[in-house]
Amino acid sequence: MPWIAKDRGDTAPMVLVWLLAYMLTGAAIGFLAGLLGIGGGMTMVPVLAAMFTAQQFAPEHTVHLALGTGMASILFTSSASVRAHHRLGSVDWSLVQRMGPGMVAGTLLSTTLSGWVAQRTLALAFAVIVYAGATQILLGRKPAAGRTLPGTPALLAIGLLIGVVCGLVSAGGAFMTVPFMLFCGVAMTVAIGTGAALGMPVAVVGTIGYVLGGWRTAGLPTLTLGFVHLPALAGLVAGSVLTAPLGARLAHRLPVTTLRRVFAGLLYLLATKMLWTYA
Repeated sequence: MPWIAKDRGDTAPMVLVWLLAYMLTGAAIGFLAGLLGIGGGMTMVPVLAAMFTAQQFAPEHTVHLALGTGMASILFTSSASVRAHHRLGSVDWSLVQRMGPGMVAGTLLSTTLSGWVAQRTLALAFAVIVYAGATQILLGRKPAAGRTLPGTPALLAIGLLIGVVCGLVSAGGAFMTVPFMLFCGVAMTVAIGTGAALGMPVAVVGTIGYVLGGWRTAGLPTLTLGFVHLPALAGLVAGSVLTAPLGARLAHRLPVTTLRRVFAGLLYLLATKMLWTYA
């Protein structure tokens, strides 16, 4: 098939196997997106990189493809997650308006330039950033009494920095925005819901950035749009939109400590996998 590496000789049944694998991955990530407020892109990157490597897709751009496709998937997983959290009253839309523009600008900057960065460098940056985010979440230090969110200018600046990181690691930013909001005294469930909402505009511009970044790159598999692999995206979306609302409902039933441990443990696992594969 045209989007399977041509030298593999795969048949139609093999194509269906990969589509099923993408759908099952999407279902698992969608559930976690709803549960933890993550867009799912960062969670998908190591899995997609392994799948693309198995299919012998453009070896020098495997991580780029995984990052671009993962970012595009956030458009769908985040929207399903945000709808569920909004119905449960756990999205602070005023915070989204104040922090979102900075995140959008930072994400567009870093994703547009992604094609110029070696994939080993991207993988190492991914691992370091994710380890740091996971540690902050796991420690879960309580904010000082009376601590609140800073003013709009500071939120814009913080959003810009987070956006740059989001573009580099194909994330909606929840692994950074959630710890930041918790540090400022925002309730856990509201931080999760708002983090999911902040991931939506980031996903839009991030996807545009990865499309532009890979637009003229040679050697990519067919049925790709820049660094976004469309068959993988379709399978991921088909699985994720069904399970994200289930995760969102469970987030309101689990203890905060449990949510922290699940979130941090998942991030440690993914960062270690990326180091093992590309370091």
